[in-house]
Amino acid sequence: MLDDIKVLEQEIQQFEIKDEDQLEAFRLEFLSRNGKVQSMFKNMGKVPKEDRAKVGKAMNQVKVLAESKFEDAKLALDQDQSKDLSAKDDITLTSPSWPLGSLHPLTQTLEEMKSIFYRLGFTIADGPEIEDDFHNFTALNFPPNHPARDEQDTFFIRKSDDPDMQDLVLRTHTSPVQIRLMENTEPPIRAIMPGRVYRNEAVSPKSYFLFHQVEALYIDKNVSVADLKETLITFAKLMFGTGVKYRLRPGFFPFTEPSLEMDVWWGSEQDGKWLEILGSGMVDPNVLKHAGVDPEKYTGFAWGMGVERIAILRHGIDDIRTFYENDVRFLEQFN
Repeated sequence: MLDDIKVLEQEIQQFEIKDEDQLEAFRLEFLSRNGKVQSMFKNMGKVPKEDRAKVGKAMNQVKVLAESKFEDAKLALDQDQSKDLSAKDDITLTSPSWPLGSLHPLTQTLEEMKSIFYRLGFTIADGPEIEDDFHNFTALNFPPNHPARDEQDTFFIRKSDDPDMQDLVLRTHTSPVQIRLMENTEPPIRAIMPGRVYRNEAVSPKSYFLFHQVEALYIDKNVSVADLKETLITFAKLMFGTGVKYRLRPGFFPFTEPSLEMDVWWGSEQDGKWLEILGSGMVDPNVLKHAGVDPEKYTGFAWGMGVERIAILRHGIDDIRTFYENDVRFLEQFN
């Protein structure tokens, strides 16, 4: 057995390793699971007991020899490879610069709006984009024959004549989140509802079938129109600057009474015009009842605004479609 170990030792010493292929061949022949070193250990049971200490020591020495030769050869080959790379490549050269991306202008606008409402004490609520008829229309005081319930205005996922089966739509506003929030939360409630909404509108420079809204809801005891006006004016000044020119005028919405619309002046003093940015009002008592809130105890206000409309005002954009065309020339202006 000792003679066999001596022969294996000589084979290991004489094996030449000059490249990666020879290194792998050495590993397979001597150090793999079925290699000669492992096979040698499998024969240990055939060695007489009185010789096992001497034979075991010799086996371990051969194993260490093979492992050391493998590691030394691998290190030498790695060093040679590094020298070759150093000779070919100038690692002191500055790497090419790549343009950095940025948030989409709608995302930037939405994040700024959320930041303002955080500062005003509002939290964020979210809800499904596929809504049932009750949360999208009925609970918000839309009468059965309202035009918004028609297929020419709304994208229907399911429209049924079965009175026991509710229609399903792509939500036309984020107001359903207000209903769900009131159903599951005890007042006081102070939250905004940002998200995508869908309407069956003709695509034009001023309208699109998909857009983003931020709605808000404040429910508590003794909430008044004065609170609503102060909140809207504060938002306008924080969003557009303290010098913003704004106006509040009466409006109508099924889910608020009284209702107000807010406009800001867009353009120069001579050539500008008023542009509506949001609709708002005091939450209608019927809406509170549908959501399980006592209108004799609580009042509140709500409003909704389009993120695209705010972004258009902020950046002087004249075509809403540019937000969705993924034109790099347009998006690079917001890096």
